[in-house]
Amino acid sequence: MSSITVNKNIELKDYQLHDKDTGSSDYQAAALTKRILHLTAHLATNKKDFSSRRGLLRAVAERRRHLDYLRNTAEERYQKLIKSLGLRR
Repeated sequence: MSSITVNKNIELKDYQLHDKDTGSSDYQAAALTKRILHLTAHLATNKKDFSSRRGLLRAVAERRRHLDYLRNTAEERYQKLIKSLGLRR
């Protein structure tokens, strides 16, 4: 495993822009990060689960697209998000 420090206790409410927000890039990136962490832990014990590995790669690519969009539209929110999630960019 790599030595990336990632916040494993992600509370999705912290990334909502308003009470019913589930579609903003901030929220989507946080939800995908939570899912990625779960799949990574699963694959550590189930090394031959190729279906989950494919799902992990798709989730990483989707999170990348959300982060790229956020970086291009709202740089301040992007910086705050990657710092709070503990992602390196």
